[in-house]
Amino acid sequence: MSDPRLHTRLCDLVGVRYPIVQTGMGWVAGPRLAIATAKAGGLGIVAAATLTFDEMVAAIDEVRAGTDASFGVNMRADADDVERRVEHLIAAEVKVASFAQAPGQATITRLKEAGVVVIPTIGARRHAEKVAEWGVDAVIAQGAEGGGHTGVVPTSLLIPQVLDAVDLPVIAAGGFVDGRGLAAALAWGADGIAMGTRFLLTADSTVLDNVKAEYLATPSTGTVVTTAIDGAPQRVIATDMVRRLEAARLTRFPRAAANALRFRRLTGTSLRALLAEGIRMKKAQDLTWGQVALAANAPMLTRAAMVEGRTEVGILPTGQGVGSIDELPSVADLVSRIVAEATEALDRLCGG
Repeated sequence: MSDPRLHTRLCDLVGVRYPIVQTGMGWVAGPRLAIATAKAGGLGIVAAATLTFDEMVAAIDEVRAGTDASFGVNMRADADDVERRVEHLIAAEVKVASFAQAPGQATITRLKEAGVVVIPTIGARRHAEKVAEWGVDAVIAQGAEGGGHTGVVPTSLLIPQVLDAVDLPVIAAGGFVDGRGLAAALAWGADGIAMGTRFLLTADSTVLDNVKAEYLATPSTGTVVTTAIDGAPQRVIATDMVRRLEAARLTRFPRAAANALRFRRLTGTSLRALLAEGIRMKKAQDLTWGQVALAANAPMLTRAAMVEGRTEVGILPTGQGVGSIDELPSVADLVSRIVAEATEALDRLCGG
């Protein structure tokens, strides 16, 4: 029987044994990783933002065939077919819908009415307040230490701020890699932790070995937050490719536009849909056309590394916790170890 101190509101909300979430990392969090996490007692999330609709359907079916435990699917709230995807999640009885950016209130209401738990990721107190008003069930609050797109507030400051602002289960993210981190998050008042890089660096992750080796060789000081990839702040490994992107002020747009067209062919997106998305992004986020091209280009750069293993031309999103990771356990062993470490830390905290 697990330690009752590790049974939080999150466990009841999404139906998992442990308050540990594997995040929906594009090109990384596929069915195999989600199944392994679900079987270990955590919440596995399939990254569907980089999948076509049919690929998302197939991924959900694969997880369903691999486990009867709860799992989630991460989507883009601004995708052209988000309503169709939402309806499929409902029909497939997926437990959790997660979003990197919060969906509109109508989408949240539709999901909740169908019994799907809605969990967006936020990076500031005001964002938590807004989505709480819209009716989300919980939030993943990611501090600046987190990988990929991230904010500027450190996790140690963000979590208390969000907890003071909303009466929802708060899942802490950004820099967590072990059970001591879980215990710390619980001591703050959070209902669990979410981790990306730590799950990427497991034996169950489908990321290629040479890419994992790049991560394992990266110290905590070997990451950088840059806007050169897609116009928004993103924490990645500070590779030569990132430095070239930072320097290529004049040539970045044509290269990004060319790669955006490659991504269109790869995903089967029509040129009209790609242009429509670019116009929508430009209006919604007040981006320049150069930033729009960068945003469309970003998935290709990440895919080059994560799927093709081309680390010399790819982007490697990572949290600062990467510097504390030096091995590749199975997900089952990782979760078991985190639970044991958290229990030990709580015993010390409580004088047990």
